[in-house]
Amino acid sequence: MPGFGDVVQKAFYLGIGLASYAGEKAGSKLAELRSQAQKLADEMVARGEMSTEEARRFVEEMMKQAQVPGSTEETKEEKTSTEPRRIEILEEDESPTTPVDNTSSDDVDKLREQVRQMQEELRRLQREG
Repeated sequence: MPGFGDVVQKAFYLGIGLASYAGEKAGSKLAELRSQAQKLADEMVARGEMSTEEARRFVEEMMKQAQVPGSTEETKEEKTSTEPRRIEILEEDESPTTPVDNTSSDDVDKLREQVRQMQEELRRLQREG
């Protein structure tokens, strides 16, 4: 019959084995996530929806979020809200029919100007590429 020391030693080795296995699984899942995020970013770059720098930042942000679950604002919102967040897609000349949150018209104008500048930059990059 094994002694108490043998049982403790086996339990210790089991814990080490489980920790090692969990680390390997987490590493493979992170590698898989990185691969999927990179594919998505590459597709968006190919379609001209994002620059290569934006794609790099996108992949890095996805990896950060995967490594620290629950630390992003979106994750906190998802936990508190049971219904999906509404997203309204507008055409270039279309204006929203309802005000978005409590943003002032100055903020909206600034955001529209930023979008316009980003669209111009995207068109310029597409012509160069």
